[in-house]
Amino acid sequence: MEAESPRTASTAELTVRAIVLGIVLSILLGAANAYLGLKVGMTVSASIPAAVVSMGILSVLGRHTALENNLVQTAASAGESLAAGVIFTIPALLMMGYWKEFDYLTVTMIAGLGGLLGVLFTIPLRRALIMGQELKFPEGVATAAVIEEGTKPGQKGGLKYIGLGALGGALFKLGSSGFGLFKGSAHVAGWVGKGAVAFGSELGPALLAVGYIVRLNIAALVFIGGAISWFIAIPLYTHMNPEVVAALDAANANDAAFSIWNAKIRYLGVGAMVVGGIWALVSMRQALVDGIRGGLAAIKQKKNRADLPREEQDLPMNWVLVGIGTSIVPIFLLYHSVTDSVGIGLSMAIVMVLAGFLFSAVAGYMAGLVGSSSNPISGITIATILFASLLLYAVMGSDAGMKGAASAIFIGAVVCCAAAIAGDNMQDLKAGHLLGSTPWKQQVMQIVGVLAAALVLAPVLMLLHEAYGFVGASTPEQTDPLTAPQAGLMSSVATGVFANNLPWNFIYAGAGIGAAVIAIDEWLRKSGASIRAPVLAVAVGIYLPLELATPILIGGLIAYFADKATKNHKGAGHKGLLVASGLITGEALVGIGLAIPIAISQDQSVLNLITEPWGSWPGILLLAGICLGLYRIATDTREEA
Repeated sequence: MEAESPRTASTAELTVRAIVLGIVLSILLGAANAYLGLKVGMTVSASIPAAVVSMGILSVLGRHTALENNLVQTAASAGESLAAGVIFTIPALLMMGYWKEFDYLTVTMIAGLGGLLGVLFTIPLRRALIMGQELKFPEGVATAAVIEEGTKPGQKGGLKYIGLGALGGALFKLGSSGFGLFKGSAHVAGWVGKGAVAFGSELGPALLAVGYIVRLNIAALVFIGGAISWFIAIPLYTHMNPEVVAALDAANANDAAFSIWNAKIRYLGVGAMVVGGIWALVSMRQALVDGIRGGLAAIKQKKNRADLPREEQDLPMNWVLVGIGTSIVPIFLLYHSVTDSVGIGLSMAIVMVLAGFLFSAVAGYMAGLVGSSSNPISGITIATILFASLLLYAVMGSDAGMKGAASAIFIGAVVCCAAAIAGDNMQDLKAGHLLGSTPWKQQVMQIVGVLAAALVLAPVLMLLHEAYGFVGASTPEQTDPLTAPQAGLMSSVATGVFANNLPWNFIYAGAGIGAAVIAIDEWLRKSGASIRAPVLAVAVGIYLPLELATPILIGGLIAYFADKATKNHKGAGHKGLLVASGLITGEALVGIGLAIPIAISQDQSVLNLITEPWGSWPGILLLAGICLGLYRIATDTREEA
């Protein structure tokens, strides 16, 4: 059955099957992106793959509309975004030793309430950011284009390309992590004088796909950030401090470089991220003021809401205010249970609300500027946790120790979930604006997606922790723990404030790097350059291990050359985007599936077919084949039958 045109369909929008399908996809995509984010510290927008999958399923079920499809992807993409908010913060409670295992009720409360606030905070900002700003909202525009394309006669929605990518990603993950046939990374390292120099690459299609989706501009900036750490800062530090290297008793240059990066150099990324978060807030101050004014005006004009066109009707502002007020009560009770103080718990709730609204606005603006996949959620959260830690330190004193650091994480976790959902919400509302959807129906579906994902993210975290563990919170038997880089950073910042051992000189140096990148980005903007230099992309690269940035750069290069080869073909590259989305989904879902037998057996090699892996070369060859296949599909300009 064909889909109806989004401009002629007005009835089939918020349907029962849309709700059910949105819930299922929200759960699946949330779980997949939880694994991806814990492994590499990055998630990607799920709107486009959700739109394609829902389009294929709805086509099988019967006649559907583009507006119905849009509501499905609105709910589905909420799972991916909420996963980012959860995994960037909550594992920090294990890494710092405050928790020994995840508490289901607490994790679900933080995820559900934080996500709900993210939806509610952005409702008064919709008109200001989507209609009153010259923002691109790249994923929102792309999602609308995919759905619009799906209404054309004969379109199959590209479901087979996602399936092809998912198969490739799944088989690759099975071969490396499941059957143990080859190593999942490759490294070279050595000494240049007294300086340690290390280079490596993760051998995984998911990272390659991340680079393809974010394109070369962002991928190159992430790699540049990694190069600053691994090719400049680490060699320089090890050369100037040989006694520190000697004290490490590292077996080789690679071990020495990683130890120095973990203890010192990654804090350059902290400084850059904090500066980037503050800059994002400053750069959108006028849009923030306009959004607040628009929300207040909507409250005054609530009686006239029914007179507005369907395409302009948001959830009533009085409902929004009641929802925000109601959500704060259980959050306060949670904070009170952590601190055993009404005053401190109330102060934490106030800080959370203010920071949540401000940074939800920042996230919505940045989603419009650089897209959801490149949204500075980590920078926003680090700035929140650093500020909250300093404030709680002033109130509770250094004796608060672990309790104070955990309190800061609890504030940051709610803010992070709210900001992550806010950025996703604005992308979805942009797609809806282009398609002619009803805003309040999208906002309802966003809430549905949030609540569905919130109920399952805690079990996913429990399963992954039991099977793999996290760096700093794993058993000796867990030989390949998930890095959870953002959560590790949050833990280090919060505990460092209360222990008075933060390497402030590195944070200040990172802030200087961030300021320099901002200056370069402003120069590029004013000169009308086709490329930009968002500071958070560089900051993430500084903080990530270089082996994660390398395949991201390769994916960006594939996207660049594919775009160049097909620049005269309208709509070219769409197939490559679907394959890339499939690669991420396939690898992530197999990673979660492998966690089940590993968790049961407490043995990461339980499925290994051979005693020792063959080395890195099979992974290198297979990844090269995936690169070639991705490029060939991305440059295939033939029309689908």
